[in-house]
Amino acid sequence: MTDMRYRLLGNSGLRVSEYCLGTMTFGEDWGWGADEEGAREMLDRFADAGGNFIDTANNYTNGSSERMLGELLDGRREEFVLATKFTSATRPGDPNACGNGRKNMAQAVEASLDRLDTDYIDLLWVHAYDGMTPIEETMRGLDDLVSRGLVHHVGLSDYPAWAASRAVTLAEERGYVTPCALQIKYTLTERTPERELLPLARELGLGVTPWSPLDSGVLTGKYLDADADGRLSTTGREMTDEQERVARAVVEVADDAGCSPAQVVFAWLDAREAETGVRFTPIVGATTPEQLEDNLGALDVSLADEHVAQLNEASEVSMGFPGEFLNSEMIGDIIHNGMRDRIDR
Repeated sequence: MTDMRYRLLGNSGLRVSEYCLGTMTFGEDWGWGADEEGAREMLDRFADAGGNFIDTANNYTNGSSERMLGELLDGRREEFVLATKFTSATRPGDPNACGNGRKNMAQAVEASLDRLDTDYIDLLWVHAYDGMTPIEETMRGLDDLVSRGLVHHVGLSDYPAWAASRAVTLAEERGYVTPCALQIKYTLTERTPERELLPLARELGLGVTPWSPLDSGVLTGKYLDADADGRLSTTGREMTDEQERVARAVVEVADDAGCSPAQVVFAWLDAREAETGVRFTPIVGATTPEQLEDNLGALDVSLADEHVAQLNEASEVSMGFPGEFLNSEMIGDIIHNGMRDRIDR
């Protein structure tokens, strides 16, 4: 297997591996996931492939994910870029034990540091936009954590583009720590971030860490069965028409390319970097070491142009307004005096 390369995470100097190990599956508190032995094997396999970027959150498996990582990283903490998140509720009935305000931020980070058995967090994600807390309060609170040395870098997860843009601009103008990355859902069955979030990341120099690139297993094809005539039909879970259509396309490309469907998805994300102008560091999550090994096999896969085109066509989404309006030929001629194709950007 090809060893992973490293890249700067967005506009920071943080060197991270091209894949990030997702650990929402570390712990069995939610009725599924890996026990400590399985988690250790996955972490070791990830590290052996050159991986150094690990993602967790304060609420994953009720805190077991962070506690498990604290034990598994004992003696080698400095070798890894450790990211966690806050926002999610921790104490039922307490309105200040959730959200992005300073009170919850401070208590959540303190608890995460204790569970992770570490003195600092390399990357702290705001887990989601809460729609209530003033962005100024969140950004000043994050800056204070960095000033105290408890956090080194910050990022925004599951934020609308307008709020992320305001957060970055405010931080820049006031001299606060600036977010270096976005964590969003972006995959073949969720390409709507191409409307606003990916252009935002490109223009502001933010890295993008896509979560659930396999769409909770839909894109592995495991919910599709072939009948006696070789036709595929859905089984095991409900899927939207779009999910079924795209999953079929992924399976077809995988059969033609001689790799697994999961590897096709990660290779497609790699191919999208040139098209979008954004650098992706996808989160690789698994419940077994075998699943992780299959995902990491994408490091050796490069899709042919015709396969990328086939996947793009099967998963294409409308860019909506104003994207489609501004990209229309008539409006383009008005804006660029009919010379758009002759102007290099």
